[in-house]
Amino acid sequence: MTMAIIGWILIIALFAVGLAGAVYPVLPGALAIYFAFFVYGWFFSFEPFGVWFWIIQTLIVVVLFAADYIVNAWGVKKFGGSRASTILSTIGVIVGPFVIPAFGLVLGPFIGAVIGELLNGSSLEKSLKVGFGSVVGLFSSIVMKVILQIVMIVLFIIWVAWF
Repeated sequence: MTMAIIGWILIIALFAVGLAGAVYPVLPGALAIYFAFFVYGWFFSFEPFGVWFWIIQTLIVVVLFAADYIVNAWGVKKFGGSRASTILSTIGVIVGPFVIPAFGLVLGPFIGAVIGELLNGSSLEKSLKVGFGSVVGLFSSIVMKVILQIVMIVLFIIWVAWF
């Protein structure tokens, strides 16, 4: 009984870390959720998980990783950003929360995109527009990640309850 409680605590903690990772990019995100499936298997059983479970969950993780970069880049490009602003915006997403703890998640990509555009020779007005686009891309990415990670968790619950 105690091992079952520990198992569920670990699984729920990994789900929470995974969902927090959708907002805070330093956390493992989808990988924490994916690892929770293994924790379930080790503590309880891998029996409910057939090949389709693993294929579907792995595809969701691959889509999450690919789309994370694509959606962020889309936000910058949609507002006229250059390659430099896309790269610096991505760096800002990673570095921003460490440099500016309370607001770095939003300001990091914004400042990165603005600097990238200014270095590319764009006007301040265009650079600010692209910076705004990086924030739009960031929030779009967060929404998409949360939705897909909730899908992963719901599929897990369905598989464990009915298979």
